[in-house]
Amino acid sequence: MRGIKEDAEPSPDSDLRDELQAMEARVRKMRDTRNGYSDQARTAADKRNAIQGQYKEHKEKVDLVLAEVKAIRAEVKMHKEKRNAIQAQLKDIIGQAKGHRKEKGSKKSATAEYAQLKHDVAGLERTFETSSVGQKKEKEMIKNIKEMKRRIEELAPEVVKFEMIAVDLSDMDTAIKTLKSEADASHQAMLEAVGRADAMSKEVDEAFAHRDFLKAEGDRFHNEFVELRKKSDQVHEKISEMMVNVNEIRDKLNMARDERKSWMVDHNAAVKSEMKTGAESEDVADALLASLQNQGSVTFGGTAQGDAQGVVKKGGKSSKKKSMRRIDMNASRRR
Repeated sequence: MRGIKEDAEPSPDSDLRDELQAMEARVRKMRDTRNGYSDQARTAADKRNAIQGQYKEHKEKVDLVLAEVKAIRAEVKMHKEKRNAIQAQLKDIIGQAKGHRKEKGSKKSATAEYAQLKHDVAGLERTFETSSVGQKKEKEMIKNIKEMKRRIEELAPEVVKFEMIAVDLSDMDTAIKTLKSEADASHQAMLEAVGRADAMSKEVDEAFAHRDFLKAEGDRFHNEFVELRKKSDQVHEKISEMMVNVNEIRDKLNMARDERKSWMVDHNAAVKSEMKTGAESEDVADALLASLQNQGSVTFGGTAQGDAQGVVKKGGKSSKKKSMRRIDMNASRRR
């Protein structure tokens, strides 16, 4: 009678197999989790790279806008300095026109000193060319002209920087009007440049705001990528640790299977050896060979030695067998 399935003896490795299956299922689940984190990390990295590409392009636009604003501010500064220099010169000329003397030790502006020196040199040269003076006075005038021209050369770079217009100090009213007109023109040019800079302020603010937004988004996606990669690596470390135990159980199962296989092979070999007949046994063959070599003859089956020597086989059949009619056994079957 066959046994019921529940009554069958459990496999000797059933506990290890159940543990191995549970651990392998857990490893598969953890690998799915790790791969999910890795996919999400790649998505975050792609978004980060796209945002960083936009940030790079936008930064070039911001640099162009800033360069334009910087040029306008430099223009504002130039017009302002020119206006201030003209106003300083105008103030000195107005003071001279009113007959006010400067306090001792006070310093004239470069533009006022430059204009005064040019006027003085022109006057001395006219006097030297049109008047007859003594030798001593002539040397003194030449010396003064050389010193004034040397000072003019020193002041020239600073004055030329603001593109100063030479004025004739001999006509104070005309000089004052000219300088006022130039100062007003420089002031208006400065205001116009300030207006252009103010008009660009909104564009600059929007460019900076969008730049900051792109940078924040890029940082956010990068942090998300780093966090997901960290989670993926942590799960991978746990998988590696668990695979050590999985491999240990697999080794135990393989060793147990190899041991049982070896036992079965040995058992089958022993049974086969016991079930061998004399014709199949090498030991019997060796014994017969040894007997043949020692006795000179070998007896097989149940035939006696005398039977083999005293019996002579008769040739031909007996008369009784000849008179018997042969019966065809197949004839009755065919009926």
